[in-house]
Amino acid sequence: MAIYKVEWKPSALRDLKRLEGQVVERIIGAVEALASNPFPSGARKLRGSQQSYRVRVGDYRVVYEVVQSRLLIYIVHARHRKDAYR
Repeated sequence: MAIYKVEWKPSALRDLKRLEGQVVERIIGAVEALASNPFPSGARKLRGSQQSYRVRVGDYRVVYEVVQSRLLIYIVHARHRKDAYR
């Protein structure tokens, strides 16, 4: 299986800066795991988009896009579940 490159949208990096340290570590671990498996069990495709998915990390959601032609995972958001889909 191919290894994907992970890129963070600047707004996703700002989302991380607002979170507590332990939550940030768990989110970064989940994102690093996406590089080897962009569709882990528990990942859900978002409605209305061809390439957007979300993965759950406790009460937080990481929304990402997979560009298979470029082997790229683009992290869009890392937010609490109540704010993740706004």
